[in-house]
Amino acid sequence: MPITRGFLGKRRPERPDRLPPGQYDTGSGWPTLTAEATPKLDVEQWSMTVDGLVDSPQTWSWREIHALPESTYFGDIHCVTTWSKFDTTFTGVSVDTLLEAAGPRPEAKFVMAHSTTGYTTNLPLEDLTGGKAWVVWDFDGKPLARGHGGPVRLLVPHLYFWKSAKWVTRLELMERDRPGFWEQNGYHDRGDPWLEQRYQGDP
Repeated sequence: MPITRGFLGKRRPERPDRLPPGQYDTGSGWPTLTAEATPKLDVEQWSMTVDGLVDSPQTWSWREIHALPESTYFGDIHCVTTWSKFDTTFTGVSVDTLLEAAGPRPEAKFVMAHSTTGYTTNLPLEDLTGGKAWVVWDFDGKPLARGHGGPVRLLVPHLYFWKSAKWVTRLELMERDRPGFWEQNGYHDRGDPWLEQRYQGDP
């Protein structure tokens, strides 16, 4: 089972150096924040789809996605509301594995992540490839809590956490970018915490 210590390589040796600008270390816990009501999902009814600009649209059931090669991320996460959490461990499947099965077309440059709640968030395709993103269902060796997106969420740890869509069910590949829920409400289109890309107009 591969373990990725953040896609940039080695962990930073001292915690102050691991905090992006304007962030604080949340310690042992992490806040539960959501833009919509927390759903109670039946995993037997849940599925994950990769479609849009792909050669072979794919849909996996809960059992089928668990049969794919497992992958674990170990590293830090950062929320636009200014908290950061160090040394998290999430387990699921790499988005690279899902994309390999679907076969993105050359014109696919962006992705819209869709949740069962109707929540959406947009990302450049390159921010989901090369070991940078996962669909995860375990946190610290236990099933992901509902309030944190359980039973399954997208994990894009190098971007602000609103990009890691909770209760994810679909990745739609697109030629052109279009804003998701928070992006339509003034948040930055990309959301790099090291550049403090919090709101539209930030660098």
